[in-house]
Amino acid sequence: MSRAEGGDGTVKSPRGGPHVIHDVLGIGFGPSNLALAIAVEEHNAQLPEDQRLNARFLERQPRFGWHRGMLIDDATMQVSFLKDLVTMRNPTSDFSFLCYLRERGRLVDFLNQKTLFPLRVEFHDYFEWAAARVGHLVDYSSEVLSVETVRDEDGDISHLDVTCRDEADPTRTVVHRARNISMAVGLEPHLPPGTELSERVWHNSQLMPRVAELQASGTPLRRAVVLGAGQSAAEAVDYLHRAFPEAEICAVFAKYGYTPADDSPFANRIFDPEAVDVYFRAPSEVKQSLVDYHRSTNYSVVDMDLIEALYATAYREKVQGHERLRFLNVSRIRDVNVLDDGLDVTVEFLPTGERQTLGADLLVHATGYRSQDIGTLLGESAKYCLRDDGDAVRVGRDHRVEVAPEVTAGIYLQGGTEHTHGLTSTLLSTTAIRAGEIHDSLVARLGVH
Repeated sequence: MSRAEGGDGTVKSPRGGPHVIHDVLGIGFGPSNLALAIAVEEHNAQLPEDQRLNARFLERQPRFGWHRGMLIDDATMQVSFLKDLVTMRNPTSDFSFLCYLRERGRLVDFLNQKTLFPLRVEFHDYFEWAAARVGHLVDYSSEVLSVETVRDEDGDISHLDVTCRDEADPTRTVVHRARNISMAVGLEPHLPPGTELSERVWHNSQLMPRVAELQASGTPLRRAVVLGAGQSAAEAVDYLHRAFPEAEICAVFAKYGYTPADDSPFANRIFDPEAVDVYFRAPSEVKQSLVDYHRSTNYSVVDMDLIEALYATAYREKVQGHERLRFLNVSRIRDVNVLDDGLDVTVEFLPTGERQTLGADLLVHATGYRSQDIGTLLGESAKYCLRDDGDAVRVGRDHRVEVAPEVTAGIYLQGGTEHTHGLTSTLLSTTAIRAGEIHDSLVARLGVH
């Protein structure tokens, strides 16, 4: 297929010729935009070619991947398999987790487990299975570099030009033009101020590949320190303790102990699709109250089974007189000194101010993630996005950013909308529903059926 190339090395629209305008262009291809791609695929399958949505998705990774660094072999999902990519939107879809199990030959085996929560590695394989089925809509190794506005003959901003690296030649760039974009760029690791990642200082998102490298090198691990009090922190502590049977693993957190996640039926209603409507319409002070009341469903909390397992391990070691698992509670890391052969990690016990320095080979920051500001990627285009009194981006119920009057192009957000849509903004719970809502909004605005 021919490409139109400018003198600056920029390639115009590599799919469908130089004049293709995409109805929707997805930036990022994790579960959120994957769910949207499936919604588009199912929509198009029912229509003649001239009525189908022209969709494309750009992903900087060379293949589909979702939190690969935390795919611990025995870790389970914290969300029901029924909240997969499609079931909440379309229970009859053949992109469901159950259809995946049937194709893999494990449907009966899975049902015999009597569980709603699959292994994380299995759910990731489900995502990869679904992503492969819509692979014709995706350009991998296509890192988005910029988004620029395009004005029509009336002076309105009717399109957006998205520049990304050419997957065939990373030294060149490709420009895609779109009527709408769906931004699902995911979360970025959050680190304490001044932290620099290195061979000895990791974020937990790197855990699995870094552990594999360490084991392959044969380098002994005497002591590892894990900072954090959430699920990922507890999983990292447990995994390191099992992976390095001679090492001491120290968990450092400001709480007195791990807090159990509240997954009770009434609390879980905060993740219901109807809860998004309630949250969206609520005054700002009520929104904040809802987040505060239900923070224990998601933030800095741990599954009770894992809490009990870690406590049992620590107690067993105390009985045996060989304590490898240590919990430094009500404490914070105050300083990290990088040495030639390790780290000196200074930990303060907050009630007394007493400090101790731990000689360590490894420090893992299980300190969570944060949403990326859309201004970073949108650049100059971000000035057309309206903001509220708190300088947060204003977003409509259909997940479309509210923009200046002269902008007719659509910018949809999948994530980074907790201030407007509630706790599910960055979670899997309403992924299928959100994809359906964005799809319906696109169809209505484009006037297709």
